[in-house]
Amino acid sequence: MYNIGDVVQMKKPHPCGSNEWEVIRIGADFKIRCNNCQHIIMLGRAKFEKNVKMKVHKVL
Repeated sequence: MYNIGDVVQMKKPHPCGSNEWEVIRIGADFKIRCNNCQHIIMLGRAKFEKNVKMKVHKVL
């Protein structure tokens, strides 16, 4: 469903104001990077899938 490099839009914005994140690791946990300030966070799969609003860009 999600691939490394996909850009997703989260339901809540990051404190920097952006709500677009790039997926950089997939597994039991997802590691995502803010496209505005480059901050990296790690979320569990269930929390990530619950908080994703939509895919913005898809990697081929």
